[in-house]
Amino acid sequence: MKLVVGLGNPGKQYEKTRHNIGFEVIDYISEEYGIPLDKSKFKGQYGLGMINGEKVVLLKPLTYMNLSGESIRPIMDFYDIDTEDIVVIYDDLDLPVGKIRLRQKGSSGGHNGIKSTIAHTGTEKFNRIRVGIDRPQNGMKVTDYVLGKFTKEEQAELELIIKKCSDACAQWMKEPFLQVMNIYNIQ
Repeated sequence: MKLVVGLGNPGKQYEKTRHNIGFEVIDYISEEYGIPLDKSKFKGQYGLGMINGEKVVLLKPLTYMNLSGESIRPIMDFYDIDTEDIVVIYDDLDLPVGKIRLRQKGSSGGHNGIKSTIAHTGTEKFNRIRVGIDRPQNGMKVTDYVLGKFTKEEQAELELIIKKCSDACAQWMKEPFLQVMNIYNIQ
């Protein structure tokens, strides 16, 4: 069984913001593979289903970004999922919009959702899909930027990148994450 986690913040005011790209990917996967997010437990909204013959849990932690690990750890424990069988999808200021980067381990890079995930899993060794949101321009504060919406120009790029994240997750159901990295990190 695999766990696919998309990070974001709950509530209407955060929908479609840069910081909620992880939630958008989970919603897309849910629709694409017919896995309804119809369960509410473990401080999150989640669903169970199959992708490419593999049992999968899709999770959107509802703890707010900074406490994401409080949702991830209990669902891992309940379903007996090891850290090598999770992937966490989140926004990254250090990548341009339209780019994704897959990694198997690393520091939080200052991302509070990843800090919480590391704290609650007890390791930096878990799969990640970093989704580029770029850095703010013209002296805009980072918090205002990540909680802002994508521009119209970025929207077209965003649809392609969400699909690419979904495709990478589906590929991971059939192949080791390292092989998936080799495919998607060169695109």
